[in-house]
Amino acid sequence: MICSLCPRHCRAERTADSGAGFCGMGTDPVLARAALHFDEEPVISGTGGSGAVFFSGCVLKCRFCQNFELSHHNFGKRITEDRLREIYFELIAQGAHNINLVNATHFLPAVLHTAKDLPVPVVWNSGGYETAETVRALDGTVSVFLPDLKYVSPVLSGRYSAAEDYINYALPAIKQMLKQVGPVRINDDGLITSGVIIRHLILPGCAEDSKKVLDIIARELKGAWVSLMAQYLPFGEVAGGDQPQRRLTEEEYESVCDHMMDLGLEDGFVQELSSSDETYIPKFDLTGV
Repeated sequence: MICSLCPRHCRAERTADSGAGFCGMGTDPVLARAALHFDEEPVISGTGGSGAVFFSGCVLKCRFCQNFELSHHNFGKRITEDRLREIYFELIAQGAHNINLVNATHFLPAVLHTAKDLPVPVVWNSGGYETAETVRALDGTVSVFLPDLKYVSPVLSGRYSAAEDYINYALPAIKQMLKQVGPVRINDDGLITSGVIIRHLILPGCAEDSKKVLDIIARELKGAWVSLMAQYLPFGEVAGGDQPQRRLTEEEYESVCDHMMDLGLEDGFVQELSSSDETYIPKFDLTGV
């Protein structure tokens, strides 16, 4: 295929097992892990866990990525679409409340071929850097969207994620998500069945941009819940580079949390500052693949 699935619009040729585009992936799905995951938001993990399927490669290059081995080094195992659908049902048999597709934008065709008509909700867990066309293609397959909204500043998004146009794509994409699935719906077991939860990770030294992200959510993305995250750790290419090489300060954290409350963004979650440790990072060892 000649690929234009993400905002990069590489138009690179991708075969089953190789690709020269930004993500570096072929068209066959490549996974690093598929297992029950208990560290998502409570309405996603519940008590039985979320069926998290971690795809390799990425359309962003976040220099602080906690899944650096996957997103930058493309670690994983190539599988067939038939095997991918089997994995969904294996996770459901283990008690997964949902199938959580982590970073699957560049494998959109495989998702569309395999994730329809599952007996549990499908969660699209992405960095937010999508085209509206990709989101529209997921209509009828995905009922829960879990995008990041990382930046407003093109300087920060260019410096940290190699995507100066990040907000130009992420905002329309999330608007399309809301249009497709509507406001958050929670069932009697306290689990999300449809809707949008926007994640935002506060970066050290970037509290003012975090506040601008929250401003946009309050003003333009009504109906979405917010998950404000404080788990930043200096991973990836941070050491020796121009990325934040420290954790959040209490002052930064509290100023962003206070701003969220001032805006009336009460639906969602706020991660404690003490959450910034490595326990949230699963082992990418081909479990379940």
